Amino acid sequence: MAYKLVVGGQLNKDEIAKQIKELSTQEITVDVKSDLDAAMAVKNGDYDYYVGACETGAGGALAMATALIGSDKTVTVASPSKMLDEDEIINEINNGKVAFGFTANTTDSVLPAIVKGLDNK
Repeated sequence: MAYKLVVGGQLNKDEIAKQIKELSTQEITVDVKSDLDAAMAVKNGDYDYYVGACETGAGGALAMATALIGSDKTVTVASPSKMLDEDEIINEINNGKVAFGFTANTTDSVLPAIVKGLDNK
């Protein structure tokens, strides 16, 4: 199933978008926007999913998405003190989360799990 994903957050947006395109086995659209524009795009239904990175995994990565989409649709998959494993991330996707925040230094660990979960949704 094809899906549309937007990269927001504060750090490494272009690199994250490139990595998502490389990881996905689906025909997906991946675009980069400011955190506000990205969150609004998901809220308005222009994109299916949002990912973002910052130093905490919640602030600059996810604050706008949480405010606009709702905390029930967002999840921090990696913070300085905790990182969800692949099964936990896929479970969050299957439970309706559409916005994912993480710390920039965990990108290589969490993106494969996020993309796998979205590709198989």
